[in-house]
Amino acid sequence: MEENKNGTLVSFRPDIKLMDCTLRDGGLVNNFAFTDEFVTDLYRTNIRSGVDYMEFGYKASKDIFDVNAFGKWKFCDEEAIRSIVGNNESDLKISVMADVGRTDYKRDILERKDSVIDMVRVATYIHQIPTAIAMIEDAKSKGYEVTVNIMAVSKVNDKNLNDGLNLLTESGADVIYLVDSFGAFYPEQIRSLTDLYLNAAAKSGKKIGIHAHNNQQLAFANTIEALSLGASMVDGTVSGMGRGAGNCFIESLLGFLRNPKYNLIPMMKFVAAYIPQLKAEGNVWGYDIPYLLTGILNSHPSSAIQFIKDGRTDYTAFYQELLDLE
Repeated sequence: MEENKNGTLVSFRPDIKLMDCTLRDGGLVNNFAFTDEFVTDLYRTNIRSGVDYMEFGYKASKDIFDVNAFGKWKFCDEEAIRSIVGNNESDLKISVMADVGRTDYKRDILERKDSVIDMVRVATYIHQIPTAIAMIEDAKSKGYEVTVNIMAVSKVNDKNLNDGLNLLTESGADVIYLVDSFGAFYPEQIRSLTDLYLNAAAKSGKKIGIHAHNNQQLAFANTIEALSLGASMVDGTVSGMGRGAGNCFIESLLGFLRNPKYNLIPMMKFVAAYIPQLKAEGNVWGYDIPYLLTGILNSHPSSAIQFIKDGRTDYTAFYQELLDLE
């Protein structure tokens, strides 16, 4: 039987909201060392392009991470964000990510009334969900929109995933994200997982988001597959900038989504102005054979990142090394 799908290629769903994660996921490429010019222009470009949310980076603990080793978007101090957006007198909403175990959330996440931030995104591994729920409830009580990303879900067995989803659907999170951390999923798997997440979320009226990585050049395909089934929050980055193989291109999403509020042209101008320069400065991301291999084998990309840093091209030997780890 043909699956029911939401929307068509010539219509648009107003429930779909687009998130630019360039500063956060892309920051993993260059230790968040973006210039203020880049960040300001990206903020203005997102507004002109009709993007719904802009993620400025992490709310990382300064007790854990050396402030001298990272740019300011690793920490997203209130003053730093306001230096770019002022009081953010626009329709674009501001987001930050808080990793379980790496964020002093009670101290560093202010009351919403005192902050220009609109949304807190909690990132958790399956075994950290009780702490994630504490962070979700803290952010919700402070007045924020809240989402939760279950990371490395391709490594999670069915029972634990079901149990985790059941716990999160009872939490204060507004959106639960399906995350393909290792770029290991194929559209068929995304279909079944999206259905699983949607069915779990339906009990409490929550929404589902999709965050895809591009190890097998499937980030865009997997993203639009999840959207077609009913996911309604979607992440992308400028030219796919992100750790390793990177993410779904926000340019692709702006071109695909039919909402008349979205405008690809400002984003293309931004790409032309900044992406060649970033790459010329030695920032490396995007599809490559080592990332393909880690995606095929559902492995963390750290080994592929090191392989590329070492200047290796012995792909067959690397493949055997990965198989040995399996």
